[in-house]
Amino acid sequence: MSVPAAEGSILQVVITENPPPRLDKALARDVPEDAQLSRTRLGKLITEGAVTRAGEVLSSLKAVVTEGDVIEITVGAPVELDLVAEDIPLNIVYEDASLIVINKPTGMVVHPAPGAWTGTLVNALMHHCGDSLSGIGGAKRPGIVHRIDKETTGLLVVAKTDKAHAGLAGQFAAHTVEREYTAICYGVPDPADPRLAGQSIVRFEAGGVLRVTAPIGRHRGDRQKMDIVPGGRHAVTRARIEESFGVPPTLARVTCWLETGRTHQIRVHLAKIGHGLLGDPTYGGARKLSTKALSETARAAAAAFPRQALHAATLGFVHPDTGKTVRFAGEVPGDMAGLVDALRVPAT
Repeated sequence: MSVPAAEGSILQVVITENPPPRLDKALARDVPEDAQLSRTRLGKLITEGAVTRAGEVLSSLKAVVTEGDVIEITVGAPVELDLVAEDIPLNIVYEDASLIVINKPTGMVVHPAPGAWTGTLVNALMHHCGDSLSGIGGAKRPGIVHRIDKETTGLLVVAKTDKAHAGLAGQFAAHTVEREYTAICYGVPDPADPRLAGQSIVRFEAGGVLRVTAPIGRHRGDRQKMDIVPGGRHAVTRARIEESFGVPPTLARVTCWLETGRTHQIRVHLAKIGHGLLGDPTYGGARKLSTKALSETARAAAAAFPRQALHAATLGFVHPDTGKTVRFAGEVPGDMAGLVDALRVPAT
C-alpha cells in the first residue's frame, strides 16, 4: 500500500543520473512514487520556498540541479478550503479508493468560481468523499483533472489521491485519454459540400470521418469566448455522422472525439465550418428550420432545447493504480434523448 508524504514532514530526494535541466522536472522524476506528490504539487512547494539544497532555498522551477544533489522538501499542510460540502446527489458511474467517475447533469458547474461558489460538482464531491480530496488539484479545484461546460452533460473523472491526480493529469496532457461526445449539429457535414472542400482546416478521412484541425485561443473581442486564432493551441476534432434528420437533411446526430482537449473545442470547430451545435447560445446561433424538411414536433423540440446539444458519452483511460485500461459509458440524459426522438418524427 502506498503511503503519501506526511504533512509537515521533510522528504529527502537524491537526484539520479542525467537529470532534466530544471528542478521541477527533476523532482517529478526522482521523488518516490509512494510520496504521491504530483508535479503540480511539487511546483507549488518550490514556489512556496519549501524546497532546499544544502540549506539554500530553491524557489525557481527552473533551478539547475546535478546528479547527486540532495534535495529536501518540506511537505506543508494543504490549503484550507473555504468551500462548503453540500449534500447534492451524484450520478456515480464508478468509484474506488483512487478515483471517481461522474455522469454530470446539465446546469452543474464543475468547480467554484466567481458567481458560482456553491452547487458545484466540487461542493458535492466534498460531501461525498470527505477529506480524501483535500489539497489535490488546488484549493478551489480539489481532485479536478479536467472539466466540461456547465450546460454540457456527461462523464468526468475526479482524482481522490495525489498519485491518481498525477497519473490522470499526465494522460490528459499526453492526449491519450479516450473521449467521445454525442452532439446534434446544424446541417450534415458532407465531403461533397464545396463550402467544406474550400476550407483548409477540413478534411475527410476513411469512412467519411470529418477531421477539423485548427488552433484555438481566446477570442480577441470577447475574452469569455474561444476562437480559431493564429498562434492558438493545436486542436484536432473528428466527427462521424450517426443519423440525419429531415428531408432534405437539416440536422445531424454526430459522434465527436478529441485528439486534443481545448476549451469549447467541439463547439468552436463545428461552428467555424458551418455546423454549429443546436442550442449553443455562444457559437451555434439560432437558425430557422424548414417547415418542409422537419415536422412540427421536430421543430418545436429543436426550438425549445435550452442548451448546447452536447454530451460526453465515453471516457477511457489507464487506471493510475492498476495500469489497466478502463472505459466508461454515460447514459444520454433525458432532455437529449427526448430531442432525438422528436427529431425522428417525419414531416407530413
